[in-house]
Amino acid sequence: MGDDHHEDDRPAFDPANVELPSKEPPLRETAPQSDFTMSQVSTGAVVALVGLALTFGIAFALV
Repeated sequence: MGDDHHEDDRPAFDPANVELPSKEPPLRETAPQSDFTMSQVSTGAVVALVGLALTFGIAFALV
């Protein structure tokens, strides 16, 4: 099997000589904390309604 770890590209780890990154990593932003536009909210609502209509519509049609 192939090894996708590319160990040759990594520097050797030396626990006695730990170097910190030169700059801080960027702040993470997760979806629940992001701002949404009304267009995105409307699209999500339409997709949810279509999904519910299909789910319950098919169930009621088969009864």
